[in-house]
Amino acid sequence: MVKLRLKRLGRKQRAVYRIVAIDVRSRREGRDLRKVGFYDPIKNQTYLNVPLIISFLEKGAQPTGTVQDISKKANVFMELSPNQQTKFN
Repeated sequence: MVKLRLKRLGRKQRAVYRIVAIDVRSRREGRDLRKVGFYDPIKNQTYLNVPLIISFLEKGAQPTGTVQDISKKANVFMELSPNQQTKFN
């Protein structure tokens, strides 16, 4: 199973995160399948590759709670079909 989750980067006390599609059995810093976004909580900046995220969600990938919250703020789930939106609301 594939999940969309955060991968920690940066130095101590200055963490930034890359949003990646990764196999469930991999570690947090493990090898990812694809990079789909970036999140900096300190500067409150977010970059999302929305078409790529939607394609992973349509194929059955599950977002973690934090990635789901970030995606909701960016209205990513509004671009999914109505029957798929109910899974993520």
